[in-house]
Amino acid sequence: MTVAAFSFYLFALCAIAGGLFTVISRNPVHSVLWLILTFLSAAGLFVLLGAEFVAMLLVIVYVGAVMVLFLFVVMMLDVDFAELKAEMAKYMPLALLIGLILLMQFGLAYGSWHEASTAEAARTAVTPTDMHNTNALGMLIFDRYFLPFQLAGMVLLVAMIGAIVLTLRHRKDVKRQNVLEQMWRDPKVQLKMKDVKPGQGL
Repeated sequence: MTVAAFSFYLFALCAIAGGLFTVISRNPVHSVLWLILTFLSAAGLFVLLGAEFVAMLLVIVYVGAVMVLFLFVVMMLDVDFAELKAEMAKYMPLALLIGLILLMQFGLAYGSWHEASTAEAARTAVTPTDMHNTNALGMLIFDRYFLPFQLAGMVLLVAMIGAIVLTLRHRKDVKRQNVLEQMWRDPKVQLKMKDVKPGQGL
């Protein structure tokens, strides 16, 4: 067995184990740590494929930013996970059924999958071999697929604005900070001077 094959199986097993323990782990902090292992293993697989730029993006963006944010949120929020798991137990049979159906579909797809004879030529035509993969990725995104790339960015922007609009609701039972009211306060009206005598209260 070559070093590349051994590395592939090692990263693949780590990714599968990390994803499995992310789902079944009882402690949410442990789930985040297992998910970090999954992302690192996926980055290793990208390195084996020769996509070092995508691997570094995966490590920097997901492991270095998103997962650390998840970890801080999980550790800082006082969430009763026992109550949440008790509610999730009611939907466990449905979740198992959906998972079984997905596994059957993956099995059918893997059993009937075969590589086309023109696949290698198609990959070579899309990604030129005379340039680095980062340069080739930039040429594809910002030259050949520039319009779909920009449209995807616009879709994400609209989704972000929609999420902000849907969650930004003024409720009567929630106290909100009125900055203008605080700035326009008159000290003569709001501030009262009290002459406290020694030995007396207010």
